[in-house]
Amino acid sequence: MMNKWMMAGVLAMSMMTGGCGGSGTTGSDAAGVDAGVADPAFVAEQQRWRSQRAARLTAPDGWTTLVGLHWIDTGAHYLGSGARNGIRLAVGPEHLGMLELTRQGRLRFVPEQGVELTLDGEPLMTGEVMLRADDDAEGASVIGFDEDRGQAMVLKRGNRHALRVRHADAATRTGFKGIDYWPVDGSWRIPGRFIAHPRGKTLPIVNLVGTTDEMSNPGVVEFERGGQTYRLEALDEGGEQLFLILADRTSGHDSYGAGRYLYAAKPDPQGRVTLDFNQAYNPPCAFTAFATCPLPPHENRLDLAITAGEKAYSFSTN
Repeated sequence: MMNKWMMAGVLAMSMMTGGCGGSGTTGSDAAGVDAGVADPAFVAEQQRWRSQRAARLTAPDGWTTLVGLHWIDTGAHYLGSGARNGIRLAVGPEHLGMLELTRQGRLRFVPEQGVELTLDGEPLMTGEVMLRADDDAEGASVIGFDEDRGQAMVLKRGNRHALRVRHADAATRTGFKGIDYWPVDGSWRIPGRFIAHPRGKTLPIVNLVGTTDEMSNPGVVEFERGGQTYRLEALDEGGEQLFLILADRTSGHDSYGAGRYLYAAKPDPQGRVTLDFNQAYNPPCAFTAFATCPLPPHENRLDLAITAGEKAYSFSTN
């Protein structure tokens, strides 16, 4: 039987089919401004954020470059674009090498002779190497191919491993259409109040592939809109910002069905936080079929239409 967290994830995934046709200001015309907004500095700030956001998405290693997510069973697997490989890549050399996942969870890679590969940016010619997955403190090892336009790395989600593959020539990157936004609106930059949880509290967060991670949950942010008080559970990824995963009444309609993300600077000594919903943005899975995005917890599903930030995006791999 599904627990309530898994059910929340399934419901979010089912919503994803609904919200891919929203209209609005495009990424190339991100100057859409609410009639009530007159502060040029505020508008310019939002413009810069939107431009940087598009640049990160479409960078040679951005989210729009993903071309594959291959789950790895225990044992040895040949990988490459050739039809006879156990892990068949959408792009790249016909034979890349052999990847073995041991019963102890170790990852051994033997490169194909004669194929130009790199490992973490350095030439990888012959001999076996041990790979790090993305749960390692040093981050995932990166196998480069096609003169590093292609990259492969191992993810760990729950107790499972997967090979994520990206390529700079991915159709989702070359065919990127820009992002639709609601008009910039200063009324959606809202002061909030941070209420701390007991130290060490975590919150179970379901991701798009159905696994659950316990994430650090230092507190909740309260804010007001239209005379009503709303609450968002905040996550801590270890930096100087709070991470908020939320869904609202636009989710699955004008905005992406599986919710949106928002960062906010950590509270000042008085517990004050600023939430700028103009910078609520789509998770990676809005732009590719090969991401494993965390989904909004049920506490962060708001009975409020947040008509600010990014609208839904529809991508094509053709």
